[in-house]
Amino acid sequence: RSKPVFEQYLVRSREELCRQNFDPLNVNPLYTEFIERLSAHPDKILSLQNDLWLQYLKLWKHTTLKALGEETNDIVKPDKSDRRFSSEDWQINPLFDFLKQSYLLTCQAVQNAVHDVDGLDEYEKEKIAFHSQLFMNALSPSNYLMSNPDVIRETLSTGGANLVKGLENLLKDLERGNGSLKISTTDFEAFELGKNLATTKGEVVYQNELMQLIQYHPTTKTCFKRPLLVVPPWINKYYILDLQPENSFIKWLVDHGHNVFTISWVNPGAQLAEKRFEDYMESGVIEAMEEIKDITGEPDVNAIGYCLGGTLLATTLAYLAAKGQADQIASATFFATLIDFEHCGEMKMFLDDEQLAMMDRMMNEKGLFEARQLQQTFSLLRSNDLIWNFVVNNYLMGKEPFPFDLLYWNDDSTNMPARMHSYYLRHMYRDNLLKEPGGIVMKDTAIDLRKVKTPAYFLSTRDDHIAPWRATYEGTQLFIGKKTFTLSASGHVAGVINHPQKKKYCYWTDDQTPKDAEAWLEGSTKHQGSWWPHWLAWSKKHAGKRIPARIPEKGIEPAPGSYVRVRA
Repeated sequence: RSKPVFEQYLVRSREELCRQNFDPLNVNPLYTEFIERLSAHPDKILSLQNDLWLQYLKLWKHTTLKALGEETNDIVKPDKSDRRFSSEDWQINPLFDFLKQSYLLTCQAVQNAVHDVDGLDEYEKEKIAFHSQLFMNALSPSNYLMSNPDVIRETLSTGGANLVKGLENLLKDLERGNGSLKISTTDFEAFELGKNLATTKGEVVYQNELMQLIQYHPTTKTCFKRPLLVVPPWINKYYILDLQPENSFIKWLVDHGHNVFTISWVNPGAQLAEKRFEDYMESGVIEAMEEIKDITGEPDVNAIGYCLGGTLLATTLAYLAAKGQADQIASATFFATLIDFEHCGEMKMFLDDEQLAMMDRMMNEKGLFEARQLQQTFSLLRSNDLIWNFVVNNYLMGKEPFPFDLLYWNDDSTNMPARMHSYYLRHMYRDNLLKEPGGIVMKDTAIDLRKVKTPAYFLSTRDDHIAPWRATYEGTQLFIGKKTFTLSASGHVAGVINHPQKKKYCYWTDDQTPKDAEAWLEGSTKHQGSWWPHWLAWSKKHAGKRIPARIPEKGIEPAPGSYVRVRA
């Protein structure tokens, strides 16, 4: 059974490499220049090698003393967040301790070489450092049978049954990916939309070719007069905000009296290849607001935008301001949203001109940017957690991944229409035109964020690898209305989806939004627990009085609707 699966995998891999000219990340020219510039300074190479050898001599001494049973201090330690070396054997066994520290020293030496080379600008150094770290992550001793103490112990205790099971898991993942390796990160049989995910009761009250609009049933006798519209990203599906009842942000909103509507974006096929960014604004946010106005009779909404949905919300605010219709949105909340893309983090490593041209060629073939390619990109940003962790668990330890709703959602990614995605990457990520007055034109209307007076709440997360918090903070400087910035602990998803009952993490607040993000942090106040109650108190100022709860009429279909069920 394994032979045809592996043959299919090899054929697909060879075709993919040929189609991408063997350099899909466009790093070969940069590495060539790096080697040339480093070679021009043999004295620097000698100094770097000498430093590394001195560190290794210290490590040999440390290992010898440890083998003799003496106490000694580590030469280098992994980062506190690095879980690869958490097993006790990496600390107490001299052999594995040596493997761990020699690997970490080598990683340091590679990064030192990259940052010490002359003649490369900061972006080039960051790109080489990023891709070098990806390579070093792959070489970690924790990823291999004979150098991972946990795997060795499991192999001995099971008589190799873990490796047999691991091979079965590998074959399943190859089959699941239709010949490409699609690593399982959770138990996909444990979850079902509408059954134990996206279960908040509601109705699909409107739909067009890009989205379904869901209105949720109230759980309180009264609700706030002004309706609340949630604009999720269309890179992933909306139910990140409505996972299970115990961590559903949407259910929490409903339980606290908000009359909630959310957009559920379609998972597009090639027939939507020509859809533009402004189509998502017009057929998404604006049509949703018009429908909400018809349903509730209210002239305006409060709005929440998450990630790319927040970027779209900011664009819509600027467009409405340019059209003299800014009062249609009474307040705006931005979750982990990039508006100024100047310092957008590691995502820029994938967005030079050559890579964008390659993506255009791929999108032109199929009319869309495929979900699997987008998911691979996000996995590379956290390769130790989202790739190598599961390689070890699934294929070496022979274990099944743990059922985890966040990872089920993460795997349920969506396609991107070719024209929209190309525009977004070039005009916003690469050229950063959204922050420029008149830099972005929507429906023949030049927009300017500096004309937005709408009260705004910005929520960012401290460990965000997709939308770094200092970059998202810069968005506060673009609006002229009253702004509130809050920083949550944890990352892009876990820092946002943090129910107060969990009593996890912490958050920082400050009423002022100075120009510099570090100045904001220095003046902020730290609070324990979830930021949700802090936002709720802010939102009540813009929610209006309480009225009898609005019960949605029977709609097109019950929530979560059919659009969200379409898998890429």
